[in-house]
This record gives sequence, structure tokens and C-alpha cells, in this order.
Amino acid sequence: MSSSSTPSNITWHEGQVSRDERAQLLKHKPGLTIWFTGLSASGKSTIASALEQHLLHRGINAYRLDGDNIRFGLNKNLGFSPEDRTENIRRIAEVSKLFADSAAIAITSFISPYRSDRDSARQLHKEAGIPFVEVFADLPVEIAEQRDPKGLYKKARAGEIKEFTGISAPYEAPESPEVHIRTDQNTIAEAVERIIAYLEASNLL
Repeated sequence: MSSSSTPSNITWHEGQVSRDERAQLLKHKPGLTIWFTGLSASGKSTIASALEQHLLHRGINAYRLDGDNIRFGLNKNLGFSPEDRTENIRRIAEVSKLFADSAAIAITSFISPYRSDRDSARQLHKEAGIPFVEVFADLPVEIAEQRDPKGLYKKARAGEIKEFTGISAPYEAPESPEVHIRTDQNTIAEAVERIIAYLEASNLL
């Protein structure tokens, strides 16, 4: 894994179109990032997909960045050690910021188990003046294990998967997410409605 330090021989080249001007030209609000976090099988990817579809049907430019999908390409060289997990989130935080800066709504769906990594992602957006909305797809690990659609919890219990979040690796729940959804107590449609309600109340749509 390469160092994340910035080389001394490069210079940031500012563009000629501001975020607000870009949004005005595209005739919608400036972009933002909606960051889903939660255990495997918590339903975050399913809700994220439904949210993306809902926004697009409303004529709002949205794009979903999924944790598994990203590991097929951009992050295919990363494993699941604590260091690689942190780098995984650092990269996707940068990518989501770029999407949001383009006036899109970036929807990320990553376990992102470490609070410090999510805080770093939030700070990155804050420094760029880009809204960051954390959505906690909350599900007790016992219920996630019962769902287990990919059979991953079973493999983790059998020792076939090392460093599996919630079983042999920690998950640090958000302390104050913008949206907190118990996914075993809300339908997908209800979860999307709650997120949309927050976005509208915050004047982000």
C-alpha cells in the first residue's frame, strides 16, 4: 500500500467553476455525500440502492458507491486488516467528495467499522464545504447473523473468514449520526422516507 502523504512537487489547480455555479448551471442543489454505515447484512446496501433509485426518479443526480463493488476495482489491492480497512475508507471518502463536488449526491455503502475513519471522512467533506450525512443502518449482530444472506457469518464462526466485523473484528457504532435507522423495525420504503425527510428538512434537496 502506497503512502498517503502528498508529494512536494505537485500543486492544486483550482477550476473556474465554483460548486454553487455548477449547481446553478445544472439546475439543482449542490452535491453532498450520504454515508451508510452498519454491519454486514444490516440492509445498508439495499436501502442505499432504493434511495439512489428514488432520487434519480425525482430528477436528482445520485450515484451509489458500494463496498463490495469498489473492491472489484479501485480497492482490489486491499485486504481486511485494520490498516487496509482505514485505507479503503480514506479512498472512498476522497471519491465520494469528488462526486459531491460535481453536484451529484454520492451514496456510499460501507461497513466502515472504525469511528475515527468515518470522522476523517466527515472532516474531509467539512473542509471542502460539502455536506456529509451519516446514516446508521442499525441491526443487532444476532439478527444480522440470522439473516446472513451471503453466508459470511457462518464462515466467520467456522474460522474460515478472519477479521470479520461483528465476530472477530470490532464495529464502532456512530455516536450521533444524522439518521439512525433500526433496519429490523423499518421497511426499506420507510427507511428511504426517513432519509428523504431529513434531507428536505435540512434544505439539501
